[in-house]
Amino acid sequence: MLIPQSLALADLAGLPAFRGLYAAALPPLAAALFASSRYLQTGPVAMTSLLTFGALSALAPVQSPRYVGLAALLAIVVGLARVALGMARLGWVAYLMSRPILTGFTTGAALLITASQIPTALGVDAPEGRLLGRAWWAVTHVGQWELASVFLAAVTVALVFGGRRVHPLFPGVLAAVGFGLAFSVLVGYGGEMVGGVPAGLPPLTLSLPWAEVPSLVVPGVVIALVGFAEPAAIARTYATQDRQRWSPDREFISQGAANLAAGLSGGFPVGGSFARTSVNKLSGGRSRWSGAVTGVAVLAFLLVAGVLAPLPRAVLGAIVIAAVVNLIQFRPLVRFNRYSTPQALVAWTTFAATLILAPRIERAVLLGIGLGVFVHLWRELRLHVSTRIEGTTLRLAPKGVLFFASAPNLAEALLRELAAHPDTERVVVDLSGLGRIDYTGAIALKEVTDDAREAGLNVEVVGVPPQARRVLLRVLGSDWPLLRGTSGASKGARSSSTEPRSAEGQRRGPPGGEPEAGGW
Repeated sequence: MLIPQSLALADLAGLPAFRGLYAAALPPLAAALFASSRYLQTGPVAMTSLLTFGALSALAPVQSPRYVGLAALLAIVVGLARVALGMARLGWVAYLMSRPILTGFTTGAALLITASQIPTALGVDAPEGRLLGRAWWAVTHVGQWELASVFLAAVTVALVFGGRRVHPLFPGVLAAVGFGLAFSVLVGYGGEMVGGVPAGLPPLTLSLPWAEVPSLVVPGVVIALVGFAEPAAIARTYATQDRQRWSPDREFISQGAANLAAGLSGGFPVGGSFARTSVNKLSGGRSRWSGAVTGVAVLAFLLVAGVLAPLPRAVLGAIVIAAVVNLIQFRPLVRFNRYSTPQALVAWTTFAATLILAPRIERAVLLGIGLGVFVHLWRELRLHVSTRIEGTTLRLAPKGVLFFASAPNLAEALLRELAAHPDTERVVVDLSGLGRIDYTGAIALKEVTDDAREAGLNVEVVGVPPQARRVLLRVLGSDWPLLRGTSGASKGARSSSTEPRSAEGQRRGPPGGEPEAGGW
């Protein structure tokens, strides 16, 4: 699988196809030295290839020597970013991209990848332009189709998908390449072919356009994060199935080492492949050294790689389409509409931005992350404060997170209710609906309660969340009856306002059976 896919994905990245072999040889060996996953197969992957094309197509002509050098340099930038994240134990940053962002981006990117390969699969020389526009032109100009290319693409797709129905380990990609080579040689295929593939080991070099590093930092970091989502998901899934531990930090380092090896050997950014990892597991791989075996096999094949020269590019295009078409999933995007309108907005915006900003799709990822953070902050800011008047008692029950940005909502609610009910004598603030209270939130709560007490009101704070007791004790002070009860609870004393919940999920009331304010 790796050799044919590496050729196709190098073409997708805008590089000569044989560069894919360089990205498939040493990187699996380097990754195996540090990987924590037993099965992860490293090499060229579709998403990273498209991101590479998007980052470099504006800097140099596609397939030019300068473009090739930039691709290798980008791999080094990606590798350094991943190694740094792993060494700093920052594997958790991979989760900064929420599910809506990943779903929207993946679906949009899969559409772009498919669109980019349609002209190749149809044997059409589409005019220059945006990826979707070129694909639409190719599909609608039926008279321009090259029948031999269409036939080869159809056979390739049939072998890949049909082979999976026969058996999960059926070598559909390899069979398609073999059929394409035989067809090209025996029939005399006249369309575009892979062309010259130099035989020999990958060239190791540091002669790269280092002056372009500043322009590659942002796309490199984006690829380091986005491209890590897939191998992280693969490693986590199989580790759970095998009941084995895995380390995202080690995985970051292993994928970083793989990219450094790819950059130094004339390749381009690489990642973990879900399809090849699945085949590795099904075929009996039991340790991280199975990836190293794959790399050694590719190194050996490089000595005779010239046999691939007559391979039709239509076969490569169809291989890419077959690999990513299942990633085009609109159903999860539609489900977000039912589950959460804000998250649906994030997902659909990321999806649309991926299509609109192509080929600079790394900007769509940044936009999606920014929008996701904004939606999160917007939800956190919405501190809902429910109020209830019982005679001369005003009850306030904030729900959400009380922090520096949402704290003013509590003060506004108190002032509004006091203005509407000037005969209020007692204020009860029930904090049981808060998920978190930070230091600034505690300061704001103190200011609100102090103002109410100075106005002659009797103030009580009840339902303190266990995780907020310490900060409230420090901020409000021990003169508060509630907090004296909280402190004493650790010594066996009971306070009705901080009593732990019973097994039925209710708070026990004080002696006499009367429920405490906000305590039931």
